[in-house]
Order: sequence, then structure tokens, then C-alpha cells
Amino acid sequence: MGKSAQLGLHVWLPDAMEGPTPVSALIHAATMVTAGIFLVAKCSPLFELSNVARELIVIVGALTAFFAATVAITQNDIKKIIAYSTCSQLGYMFMACGLSVYNVAIFHLMTHAFFKALLFLGAGNVIHAMHHEQNIQKMGNCWKKIPCTYALMWIGSLALSGIFPFAGFYQRI
Repeated sequence: MGKSAQLGLHVWLPDAMEGPTPVSALIHAATMVTAGIFLVAKCSPLFELSNVARELIVIVGALTAFFAATVAITQNDIKKIIAYSTCSQLGYMFMACGLSVYNVAIFHLMTHAFFKALLFLGAGNVIHAMHHEQNIQKMGNCWKKIPCTYALMWIGSLALSGIFPFAGFYQRI
């Protein structure tokens, strides 16, 4: 649970995003946060023997998804918004494991890695273009300065939202 930044054990993830953007993208997409979900999926034969454990996983995942999404809405720092969004998505993956749909959780994990890395690297480009400003309230007319990054951030956001035809859509059906 700690590696997958579930409720109560999530505080390290937004703080880890203070590092350079490529490091943040690596932490989010490929290494740290994926380990917890992968471990739960790998231990699926054990969880299938205990309804109580699966119910606990569903409850923790649902609370994490809701709490982290709520906190993300209140943030102004672009990296922290993406970090809390990751916590929320990990909650969905955790919940899928608790519902015994491990293949959906792993598919979500894989697709999430791609579009979250895109969002983090895009955020790094935005921060660089805005003279190292991370506050989204001070990022007006960003699309005029970096239209390619703007388009890529839209693609990542649409994929994260589950809009057809992006990968996020297929993990939600």
C-alpha cells in the first residue's frame, strides 16, 4: 500500500515531485508507484482466498481515488496536481484489484504510465517556458508560446479522462 501511495501512506508522492521533471516522470511512470499495484496483482491467488482482504482493498482504493482527486482540484502547483492525479488513478487500480479484475488493473497501470509520463514531461516544458513558474494561476496564454506542448498536454489529459479513442477509454469499459 505504501509504494502505491494509498490513503494515509500517500504523503511522500507529492513531495517527491520537487525533483527535476524527468526524474518525476520516471518515478510516476515506471518505478515506484507501479510496484505496489503489481505486487497486489501478483499476490492475487492469496487475495482470492479472503473476501475481507479484497473488501479492504476496495475500500482503501475507493477512498484514495476520491480523496486524492479532491485534493488535486484544490492545488495550484502543476506538478502537485499531476502527483495527486496519480494517487487517484492508483486508487482506481487498487480498487480493480480488490474487485478481482487484475487484468484491468495491470492494463490501467501500463496505459497510465504512458500518458502520465507525457503529462509530466509536458509540465516540465511548460514550467521551463514560463521561466520556472509552477503556479497554474500564473500560466495564462501558454498555448501561444508552446502550441506543440499544449496539444500534447491535451492528448495526455484526454487519455487520462478516458475519452474515446485514447487508451484511457479502453481501461474504463
